[in-house]
Amino acid sequence: MGELHLEIYVERIRREYKVEVEVGAPKVSYREAPTQAAEYNYKHRKQSGGSGQFAHIVGKFEPLPEDSTETFEFVSEVVQGRIPKEYIPSVEKGFRAILPKGPIAGFPIVGVKATLSDGSYHEVDSSDMAFQICGQGCFRETFMQTKPVLLEPVMKVEIEVPTTFQGAVAGELTSRRGMIMSSEITGNTAVIEGEVPLSETFGYSTDLRSMTQGQGTFSMEFSKYRRVPNSIQLEIIAEKKKQQLVGAK
Repeated sequence: MGELHLEIYVERIRREYKVEVEVGAPKVSYREAPTQAAEYNYKHRKQSGGSGQFAHIVGKFEPLPEDSTETFEFVSEVVQGRIPKEYIPSVEKGFRAILPKGPIAGFPIVGVKATLSDGSYHEVDSSDMAFQICGQGCFRETFMQTKPVLLEPVMKVEIEVPTTFQGAVAGELTSRRGMIMSSEITGNTAVIEGEVPLSETFGYSTDLRSMTQGQGTFSMEFSKYRRVPNSIQLEIIAEKKKQQLVGAK
């Protein structure tokens, strides 16, 4: 649906139901992913009166292969006895607790392999909770050392237009950071297939109609996540910080 459909519905809601509506651009679901390996050696120690908390973990974080179907992978290489086996899932639980909100701009973290290779514990002060807290603190402290970047959703798009508009439509798609993958002509119709970042597609239905005198159509589906260009990443981070400041007020 184009913006015109939405404007009509918004106006109807206001007129028929007397409800005020806030309208804004859709939010893009970015992801945060590591680009290099980083080793960790992290201790959690807390003493307050009676029994305290102690947990110590050693290992590394590294990027998962690009073709991996998993977003997070946990591997334990701990030699028996270094950390009691009942506490190893606690470390994984601590790591996973951090994944929904990354440190760059608060987006979910993906593409991480976490290896736990060593550590130590205390007979009295170690517990499930101590190792969970240790895992969380370790992930927060170490993840930035993997030099994480933002990933953006990229859409596969198929556009059908009269051949007279093919050049203009292809050029406009490129200006949206899109890539033309193929182009075929059947009779008087050109079919253009390409990939374009989701953030660049807002308003496209209206623009396509304007460019093709209402004769162009397109379909779109999710293709993959791809690294955001550095200049755009800085803009996204700045906008996110601005929103957080406004929310804090």
